[in-house]
Amino acid sequence: MLLLISVGEGFRSGNHRQLASFGNDLIMMWSGNIPAVPNQHTGMRPYYLTLGDAEAMRTELPDVRAAVALVNNDDIKQQSQYQTVGGTVVGTEPGFSSVRFMPLTQGRFLNDGDILNRNHVVVLGQKSAEMLFPGRNAMGEYITLNGTRFEVIGIADKMGHGNNDGDNQKIYIPISAMLEMFPLKGDNVPRDAVSSVQYQPRVHGDNVIAKQQVHQLIARRHGFDASATEAFNEWDTIESEQMVGKIFTAMDVFLGGVGVVTLALGAVGIVNIMLVSVSERTREIGLRKAIGATSRSILFQFFLEGLILTGISGLIGIGGSALFMFLLQKVVGNSAQGFDPPHLQPWSAALAMGSLSICGILAGLYPAAKAAALEPVEALRRE
Repeated sequence: MLLLISVGEGFRSGNHRQLASFGNDLIMMWSGNIPAVPNQHTGMRPYYLTLGDAEAMRTELPDVRAAVALVNNDDIKQQSQYQTVGGTVVGTEPGFSSVRFMPLTQGRFLNDGDILNRNHVVVLGQKSAEMLFPGRNAMGEYITLNGTRFEVIGIADKMGHGNNDGDNQKIYIPISAMLEMFPLKGDNVPRDAVSSVQYQPRVHGDNVIAKQQVHQLIARRHGFDASATEAFNEWDTIESEQMVGKIFTAMDVFLGGVGVVTLALGAVGIVNIMLVSVSERTREIGLRKAIGATSRSILFQFFLEGLILTGISGLIGIGGSALFMFLLQKVVGNSAQGFDPPHLQPWSAALAMGSLSICGILAGLYPAAKAAALEPVEALRRE
């Protein structure tokens, strides 16, 4: 039971960790398509999120704590004096480091002055820094993006686990410089069009009101009805985490139920063992009762034996499960994406010991009562 529950909790915590690597309470929104007729997918026209939409979210919506715009481009040539590499260039705003998970090992992130002055500065992802400046410190150095020089002002820490280096190969420049030099291309694309707008609700874990306000704002600014839910292209990490949490809670209940049934079957085995013990020790019981032992003392003796047998077997099971989990942690480590190695959960250990105690009591009562009910003469007469 402990191992089953711990594996389920490992998946739960791994999923939480993976979502937290994007950012806490994060809702991502991308450009979408407006249906000509509600609930119809014919005659749809595209609309593009803009830098103005992100600014409107920050200034007009009371239930949005923070919002940041992003422009992504993976077709920009990145060059240092040592290497030429590929990767995604992200034009963004200073608030990105608070909305998204962005740990830095050196330097600083973008600030308001960089945006206002369109400064040619860049923050390198951990992998990008290693590839552009192999074996060297990238801080204060320069790289070129399609031939234009940018000064390195910061280096991000490693993000994610295992071989998933997508985020580590991103580099970040001011969104004002990005829109000036590398705007989104396409027919009827606004000059300030962005790839996505990402925001957080004001109240932790409460996404409903903030999403309603954002939908109404975007629908008003782009000329469509906010009730046309198919026009919104978004990913709500809060909703995803809540859904996954319910799934794993149901899994824990199921696995816990399986474990309790398994313990109950074990209790049946203990009942049989104790009944055999009563049968084999019939003459001993008769002799003890003949020299003055009470039914209560006989009852307590066999009840205590059943409880001790159950407790010892339970402690052996808990110890074996803890050892197996420890070995699994050493083998797997934290490299598995979306899964944490199982850890012994205190509540599951307490549940196991409680279940074992109940099973021990129930397993010891019947054999103990049967032993206590034996008459001394009849017990001594049996072979």
